[in-house]
Amino acid sequence: MKILLVALLAFCAATAPLPAQLAGSKPNIILVLTDDQGYAPIGRHGHPWIHTPNLDALYDQSLRFTRFLVSPTCSPTRSALMTGRHPLKNGVTHTILERERLTLNATLLPQVLKTAGYTSGIFGKWHLGDEEPYQPQQRGFDEAFIHGGGGIGQAYDCSCADAPHNSYHDPVIRHNGSFVKTHGFCTDLFFSAALAWIKEHKNKPQPFFAYLAPNAPHGPFLAPAKNTQRFTDLGFSKDQAGFYGMIENIDENMGRLAAKLTEWGLTQNTVLIFMSDNGMSGGGPLTPGQEIAPGYPCFNANHIGFKGSTDEGSVRVPFFIRWDGKIKGGRDLATLAAHLDLLPTLAALAGATPPAQQVEGRSLLPLIEGSTDPWPDRYFFTHVARWPTGSEPTDYQFLNYAIRNQRFRFIGPPGSLPQPSPLPEGALYDMEADPYQTTNVISQYPEVAAHMHAAYLAFWKEARPLMVNETAPMSPTRPYHEKYRQQLQAEGIPLWTAPPL
Repeated sequence: MKILLVALLAFCAATAPLPAQLAGSKPNIILVLTDDQGYAPIGRHGHPWIHTPNLDALYDQSLRFTRFLVSPTCSPTRSALMTGRHPLKNGVTHTILERERLTLNATLLPQVLKTAGYTSGIFGKWHLGDEEPYQPQQRGFDEAFIHGGGGIGQAYDCSCADAPHNSYHDPVIRHNGSFVKTHGFCTDLFFSAALAWIKEHKNKPQPFFAYLAPNAPHGPFLAPAKNTQRFTDLGFSKDQAGFYGMIENIDENMGRLAAKLTEWGLTQNTVLIFMSDNGMSGGGPLTPGQEIAPGYPCFNANHIGFKGSTDEGSVRVPFFIRWDGKIKGGRDLATLAAHLDLLPTLAALAGATPPAQQVEGRSLLPLIEGSTDPWPDRYFFTHVARWPTGSEPTDYQFLNYAIRNQRFRFIGPPGSLPQPSPLPEGALYDMEADPYQTTNVISQYPEVAAHMHAAYLAFWKEARPLMVNETAPMSPTRPYHEKYRQQLQAEGIPLWTAPPL
């Protein structure tokens, strides 16, 4: 009887809800944002050939938002994370051509957290402006270990460009405003720099926010040989092996991160979030059902679409949040949430007040805590943007756009001509009954499409005046190139080595 009672008490303790009231608890925060990975390439999401044991373990330990939305491409998502509002309202309508620059009128996440006593560091990809006023060390981050442009080695005929002749192996990195030469693979280096910074701050009373944003698995598809060999042996092409090799390398680094958090006793006072910035871009032909290597069909978790579209395969990403002892893990939440919810959620945890006139997202803390209070439905608007520089954006208002709420998803038709009112043309899908978009139900629910269309018109009317980069002239110089050459001539580029962990 005694043994039965002990077992019953243990069961009750294990299944009892964790304490709520997370607001203002000021945990350390680590946000890991991978680049172009998307939803599918994780073992727990059914991927048939990559090995992700550490992400699988994080999946098991986490609360998962299973319908978490982002933007179709890199800079827009990153701007929404940093501001809590739609990318078009941040002036971010592209990933290059001065239209990736996040308006200087916005208050960013690290600035909000600083009001609650946080210190913040970024490690990896910024991609919200390479000119000096737009750089992260000017916008609230106390530590910045980053590459330039949209990817290591990228350069365009504008200000968006990384250090010249850069590579994923032994890259030049900009560390707190100065360039350093590194030795190793880029993802390993970004995790090592983040871990060293976390170690430095782990015993300080000031909480920290670590934004760990590797450029992997963004192309070019290069990974350490130890991570590509298995795929090459299976018959994958060089690019395919590089894409999946980068993901397995990310997984190894997630294992390093998890091990150090445990070793340093940080799991009880640190929130760890893992997500991706948009849908999958690599790994084979962008047509579901085709084989990317003999016997290996393209796997996208049954989603339609890839990076750069308005489809679920472009904007649905993993979102795992773990906080041992505080957030009950091993469960799924199907409530629709998005990138613009991250700032208000983290601000609520920190006890900070986000700028009310800026933030459109909602704090997800009530859902995370298990509240049963009604959660009002809302619309999410997706636009691929990327119209030609110098064009009038409103001419492209009805090209490559979509509208979602908890149940339905409307996709506009191809073309940029104004839509009829009140009923738009296009397709409506019941995402709860038909998550993979097989049946257009617009004829059954014309009033739903009409309401979505009206909401989208109102959204565009608000967003258009805030697209502040549309008439920006192209920069005649590339700031990273200029600063690199100046430093090389004046003092050289010193070697950076990761501090011991």
